[in-house]
Amino acid sequence: MYEVFFRSFNERVSLTKEEEEFVKQFLTPKKLRKKQFILQEGDVCKYICFVEKGALKSYSVDANGTESIIQFALEGWTISDLYSFLTAEPATYNIDALEDSELVLISKASHETLLEKLPKYETYIRLQITGAYIALQKRITSVISLPLEERYKNFIALYPNIAQRVPQHMIASYMGLTPETLSRVRKKMNLGK
Repeated sequence: MYEVFFRSFNERVSLTKEEEEFVKQFLTPKKLRKKQFILQEGDVCKYICFVEKGALKSYSVDANGTESIIQFALEGWTISDLYSFLTAEPATYNIDALEDSELVLISKASHETLLEKLPKYETYIRLQITGAYIALQKRITSVISLPLEERYKNFIALYPNIAQRVPQHMIASYMGLTPETLSRVRKKMNLGK
């Protein structure tokens, strides 16, 4: 356990073996079954979740019961309702498993201790948050300015091989499209090859 977590961490900020052992004290392994929740809207988000194995989604549900997917998280990705985690206010998102998954959890108390005691963790978190902000900004720009084909290409570049792991209606939800529109976009792109 923790192999993917430490590989990802060390790609951004190199840890010594002693530092890895120190960090391990603050990590909690967690297994989720497919469709099992790690967070439900209205609850306070207690963890930053790192995906060691499997796939998760973060989403909101409107008054009609329609899901709007905000994020997918595959191996090596982090997922959380960061606003709820940082403020201890109720979450606005649900997070559940798309596949049987293995996670590495970091609680709020562990997060605060690591920020205080290990400057490399603070650097890692800053890089993670900066990367997430840049990705969010790119996604917003994509939605408001790119043709659907380009948006789909960007999606596939961000989540390679996801079409084999996630149903098309969920990809459509993430892109803000109907499944029928996404099907037309994919068909048009395949004809253009």
